Amino acid sequence: MSNIKPSLAKGTRDFSPQEMVKRNFIFDTVKKVFKKYGYAEIQTPSMENLSTLTGKYGDEGDKLIFKILNSGDYLSKVKPDLLAQANSNAMISSISEKALRYDLTVPFARYVVMHQNDISLPFKRFQVQPVWRADRPQKGRYREFYQCDVDVVGSDSLLNEAEFILIYQEALSNLGLKDFTIKINNRKILSGIAEVIGKPELIIDMTVAIDKLDKIGLDGVTKELIERGFTEDDIEKLKPVILLEGSNEQKMDSLKSVLATSETGLTGIKEIESVFDYVKEMLKADSSLKPNVELDITLARGLNYYTGCIFEVKTNEVAMGSIGGGGRYDDLTGMFGLKGLTGVGVSFGADRIYDVLQELNLFPESAAVGTKVLISNFDHDAERYALPILQRLRAENIAAELYPASAKLKKQMSYADDKQIPYVILIGSDEMQTGLLTLKEMQSGQQQKLSAEAIIELLKAN
Repeated sequence: MSNIKPSLAKGTRDFSPQEMVKRNFIFDTVKKVFKKYGYAEIQTPSMENLSTLTGKYGDEGDKLIFKILNSGDYLSKVKPDLLAQANSNAMISSISEKALRYDLTVPFARYVVMHQNDISLPFKRFQVQPVWRADRPQKGRYREFYQCDVDVVGSDSLLNEAEFILIYQEALSNLGLKDFTIKINNRKILSGIAEVIGKPELIIDMTVAIDKLDKIGLDGVTKELIERGFTEDDIEKLKPVILLEGSNEQKMDSLKSVLATSETGLTGIKEIESVFDYVKEMLKADSSLKPNVELDITLARGLNYYTGCIFEVKTNEVAMGSIGGGGRYDDLTGMFGLKGLTGVGVSFGADRIYDVLQELNLFPESAAVGTKVLISNFDHDAERYALPILQRLRAENIAAELYPASAKLKKQMSYADDKQIPYVILIGSDEMQTGLLTLKEMQSGQQQKLSAEAIIELLKAN
């Protein structure tokens, strides 16, 4: 049998113990905040019926769904005329009934519809699980990656939007980030602007162009708008919107005059004002949370499905795309026949947040520590003597290991170094006679003789 060199499937990766500790630090931190705001965790299967996923992400999204071949002789059910064509796309429904999930939103919608009689509305859930996309792998883009979503369905209250601002603020602060901006916009404001200039059908073209203001400047945006079907007159009306400046209040005042004739646009402004008002009221009792929220009308993510407020979070400490985002959608479950259920949700970009924390050196030291203390193993007698001490350490919730074989001390010390174990207990004949064990602090190399009780107290304190 030839030796096959092991390799990873393209676009996937392994996570080392050190990386897992850091990833879990992120997940545990955000989950704690979600729970605090009344959200409960659910999980859905890695695979869904292909029919559940198809047609929910547009043609481009459908192409990126990983299909799973049926078990057994999967070609046996394919009609002869399809086999003769040798067209794999035409055969898909015959050879594949299941697929890996593409995101957490569609499985969540399916979950809500299937469990509608068991859940209480509003239903507040969070989900941290991997998703799969048959995308071309590149730096920062994987075929398997984790999503971290938090949503509430069955409530149209803007209190939910306000709480998402506080969830972002609290979770990201708890992770150690200091300078980030929570951007907010509203689909209705964008619809109102397109309405006022008489081009409601060009709302997507308008927002795509405006979104590039930072990169190509006003002249570039003007040129692009003209290419996309806008007139000079339209652009004059749009200028005060494109160049919107000042505080959130000043921006809203400017928008009110621009959108005076659009009921939809004014509703959008009113919704944003309500969200800001909720945040202000809640923070009266807690001045420690001071979210940096900015009204940004160039924000247009997910415009094809968001119907109200839209969010995006950017860190200002590192050059990085958004580290979170989301918005309100009016008909999440309509795709599965349960109409009229409004919802709002946001997600955290766990992989990007990991890169930011790594670059800024923000992972706490505790996020690198696995085993806290290693007990050396010199011979059979020392091993027997160490066993009850090992279990006493563990009973006190101190992560401890006994080196599993008598070996040269140098080898045992290298093991402790490789695993970044901060302390080693040395037990030789001397220690067994006196009951005083040698505790070595690996970083400084300092050693002291202490009783097992004293070592436990010292390790619990550090």
